[in-house]
Amino acid sequence: MSRSELLKRFYQDVWVDGKLDEIDHYFAPDAKADGLFSRMQFGPEDFRDLITAASHLLGPLRIDCPVMVENGDWVAALIHVRTTRADNGAPIEVTGQTIVRFEDDRIAEAYNQFDFISFFEQLGQFPEDTLPVCLTGQRLDWV
Repeated sequence: MSRSELLKRFYQDVWVDGKLDEIDHYFAPDAKADGLFSRMQFGPEDFRDLITAASHLLGPLRIDCPVMVENGDWVAALIHVRTTRADNGAPIEVTGQTIVRFEDDRIAEAYNQFDFISFFEQLGQFPEDTLPVCLTGQRLDWV
């Protein structure tokens, strides 16, 4: 199985099907992922917490990788997520990117980017047009 196929299977098994017990199958024991939260690396156990938290906010997931580039042990992928809000069923569509290095068919390191602004706008937790508003220099304040 190619590294690209392994990455697709990881998204299907763990994120879409919710098989959290499979995380250790996909990650090397000392694997770390960067980029999801600033100045914070994620290990396999952290992914369990992240997926559990997200599952309370979202309906069923569909994750596609429309662009993947494989070079030796490395895979770069564009991630396209489609789901719905758990509270009202409104559609959510968001993209991200990942660059993953494999060792012996397990993820050893990953560098991620995810459009959290759009994601939280669609969840109703950020106001619409958060990015354009922030680019004006205006602050977003919560009372």
